[in-house]
Amino acid sequence: MLTSWTADDVRAAERPLLASGVPLMERAAFALAVHVGRELRATRGRVGGARVTLLVGSGNNGGDTLHAGALLARRGAQVTALLTSDRTHAGGLDALRAAHGRVVPTLDDAAADDAAQDLARADVVLDGLLGIGGRGGVRGPGARLLARLRTLDADARPLVVAVDVPSGVGVDDGTRTGEVPDVDLTVTFGACKPALLLPPAADAAGRVEVVDLGLTLPPRPAVARLEATDVAALWPLPGRDAHKYVRGVLGVVAGSARYPGAAVLQAAGAVRAGVGMVRYLGSAGPQVLAAHPEVVVGEGRVQAWVVGSGVAPDDPEQRARVRDALSHALAHDEPAVVDAGALEILPDRVPPHVVLTPHAGELAALLVARGAHATRAEVEAAPLVHARRAHDLTGATVLLKGGTTVVVGPHGAAYAQADGPSWLATAGAGDVLGGVLGALLAGRSADAMADPTLPAALAAAAALVHGRAAHHANPGGPVSAGDVADALPAVVAGLLRA
Repeated sequence: MLTSWTADDVRAAERPLLASGVPLMERAAFALAVHVGRELRATRGRVGGARVTLLVGSGNNGGDTLHAGALLARRGAQVTALLTSDRTHAGGLDALRAAHGRVVPTLDDAAADDAAQDLARADVVLDGLLGIGGRGGVRGPGARLLARLRTLDADARPLVVAVDVPSGVGVDDGTRTGEVPDVDLTVTFGACKPALLLPPAADAAGRVEVVDLGLTLPPRPAVARLEATDVAALWPLPGRDAHKYVRGVLGVVAGSARYPGAAVLQAAGAVRAGVGMVRYLGSAGPQVLAAHPEVVVGEGRVQAWVVGSGVAPDDPEQRARVRDALSHALAHDEPAVVDAGALEILPDRVPPHVVLTPHAGELAALLVARGAHATRAEVEAAPLVHARRAHDLTGATVLLKGGTTVVVGPHGAAYAQADGPSWLATAGAGDVLGGVLGALLAGRSADAMADPTLPAALAAAAALVHGRAAHHANPGGPVSAGDVADALPAVVAGLLRA
C-alpha cells in the first residue's frame, strides 16, 4: 500500500528529530542530489559538465535545493541558482557559493527574461520554489519563471525535478493553484504527501521517489493507494465447503427500457468478479438472461445491492424498485452501491455501508441538492474536498469516479486509485465497476457491517481491479465496457496468485 501524510503530520514528526540535532536538511539534500545525479547519468552518461538550474524560493524547500545544488557542483555540474526572493536560506546559499555555483537574483521582469536562457540551456531544473508550507500558489518572479519553463519546446525541455512537492499544489488536498510545473520526477522527503497521489496535483508529479528520514508518523495515513497484495487480502475467497449463498448474493436494480445495457453490464461485472449469485429486478430481465443465463430474475434473499445504473427519470416502476431496494437494505443492514439514477432519491442520511459511485457531475448535483454550492469543474479541481463534503452530508462512503478514483469513508479513510488507462473513459465502464464493487460487498457483507471503514477499502479494491482489467483487455489500446468485464476473472486470479 502506498501511504501519504499531511504537511502537519510530517512537520510534527520532524520536530523531535530537529530538536535532538538530527540534520534533516542535509540528509534530504544529499538524497536529492543522488537522485538528480542518477537521472543525469541515465540521460547524458555523467554528472560532470551537466547544466543544473535551481529555482529557489524563500523557505526551507529552497534550502534543500541549494544544498543539493552545492553537492552537484562539487561533482562537476555547472549549477545556477535563480533566486526568486530577497529572503533566501543563508546556509544553503553559502554552501552553493563555496562550491562555485552561480547565483542570480530574478526579482524583476528583466532579470526573469534573462534567466529564461538558463532554463532553456539546462539539462535539469530543480523546482524548489514552494514546499509543504507553501500556500496560495507561486507568485511574482517564481511564477514568471515557471511560465517560461512551460513554454519551452518539448524537444528542448530539460528534465524537471520537484523538491518535495511540485510548487503550487495543495499538499493536503491535491489541488493546483496558478502556475504548476509538470515535473518528470518528484523527490519527496520523510513521507509521501497526499498531493502526490490525488488528482489533479498528482498529474504534475511525475515519478515519485520517497526519501526515508526516519520519521515516526501517525498510524493512519491521510490518503492511501492500494496495491496488488492489498487487494488479495481484501478479496472474498470461497472455502471448500462454500455454496452460492455463502459466497454472496447480489441484488441488482438497474437498467430500463431505454438503457437495458446498464443492467447487462452490471450483471457482467458482478458475475465475472466472482459473486455467488446475481438476482435481477427490472424490465431488462430478458436482455440480462440472454447475456448471463446464470442470473436469477426475481425477488429473494440477498446480501448486498447495486441500484440506479441506467434507471431513467421517466421509468417510475424501476425508480420504485430502487426505493424499495434502498429501504430494504437500510432496514436489514445490507450494504448497497448507489449509482446514477438512484443518487437523486438517496435518503438524507445513510450509514457508511452505503457506497455512492458518482462521476464529477453527479457529485456536484448531489451536493447542490443538499444545499452546498458545487459545479462539475469545482469537483474536478478538488475531488477529495468534494468527496469528503458528500460523505459529511450523507454519511455514505463515496467513490468519485475519474481518471484517478477517489474514495472517502468514515474516520478519515481516503484512497486514490490510478489503475486504469485513459481508454477506460468509455460508456458502460461505470456499470461494470458497480457490479465488481457489489460482488465484493456481497461476499464480505457481514464484515462491511462490522467495520465502517471496510466499504471504502473494498471500493478502492474494486477500482484497482476494474482499472487493471481495462489494461489486460487490450494493452495500450481502446477497450469497451464488455471487454473490461470479460478480463475480470483473469485479473482477479492473477492478483490472488501474486
